[in-house]
Amino acid sequence: MIPEASPNAFATGRSPEHAAVAATEGILQILSEEELEGVIAHELAHVKHRDILISSIAATLAAAIMMISRFAMFFGGGRDDREGANPVALIATIILAPVAAMLIQAAISRSREYGADAGGAAIAGHPQGLVSALKKIESASRMVPLDANPATAHMFIVKPFSAQSLFGLFSTHPPTEKRIRALLQQG
Repeated sequence: MIPEASPNAFATGRSPEHAAVAATEGILQILSEEELEGVIAHELAHVKHRDILISSIAATLAAAIMMISRFAMFFGGGRDDREGANPVALIATIILAPVAAMLIQAAISRSREYGADAGGAAIAGHPQGLVSALKKIESASRMVPLDANPATAHMFIVKPFSAQSLFGLFSTHPPTEKRIRALLQQG
């Protein structure tokens, strides 16, 4: 239990045997029992699918790509003995590699959310509770945003920030309306 008014929940742990699900006090205040069942089932699906481990690996790979691009800056990337460093290649490596790493990491996180939604609906036996919960959490979290670290944003059931991202490609969560559409198509 997290003593926080903003409604949200997340799962953590390196394996199903070493996992925990956390929920804020705010989520318990606004959700019905069926909706809470859907949220907890969603988080348990993250545990079952080892999404925390997958996200950790994706974050580690992204950090490694960023570090390699920084090394390229220090070691001159693309040196030509006759003319020295190629500045265009160097700038491309320094800027594009970290952006590509962040895009890949965000895409993995978004796909894991869809998987946890489908898995949660299967665990609960139907998607209605999770659909209703996502609507309520999305609306309430705009009024009472969670003060979370951006490094942990991918862990929560909905994006914990009140400000909308300029680019959906960098978002760790798919838009709530797309998640709901996918759940309703599932049945």
